[in-house]
Amino acid sequence: GRADDLSRRAYDVLWRATEAGIAAAKPGATCRGLFQAMQTVIAEMDDQGGDVGRLGHGLGMQLTEWPSHAGFDGTVIEENMVLTLEPSLGYGDGKIMVHEENIVVRAGGAELLTTRAAPELPVI
Repeated sequence: GRADDLSRRAYDVLWRATEAGIAAAKPGATCRGLFQAMQTVIAEMDDQGGDVGRLGHGLGMQLTEWPSHAGFDGTVIEENMVLTLEPSLGYGDGKIMVHEENIVVRAGGAELLTTRAAPELPVI
C-alpha cells in the first residue's frame, strides 16, 4: 500500500522540525529556542492547536526528565547534555504524529545517538 497524502505531509513537517531542532541544539542555546525552532516548522500544518506543551526533554537517569523543550523553559543547553527532540502535531480527523531523535550536544552542535529517520514516510 501507500500512505495517504496528509500523513506523508505530516511526516515531512515533523522530519523538517526535527532538522530545525538538531540545527538549534548548540551549547549556549536554550530549551525555549529549541522549542521555537521546531514549533515554527510545525505551525505550517498543525490544525489542532499543538498543545503538547513540550517538544522534547532531557534523557539520562530516567526516560523523561528535566529540562523540557517548551516555551516556558529557559534552561541553557550545555555541552554533553543528552536530549530528545520530539516534535508532534495533530492533523486530519483526530490523528497525531510524533517524531523522535536522541542527541548529545557537542561543542560544534548536536550529534545523533539514534539512526536518523528516513526523510520520507516509510511504508512497511
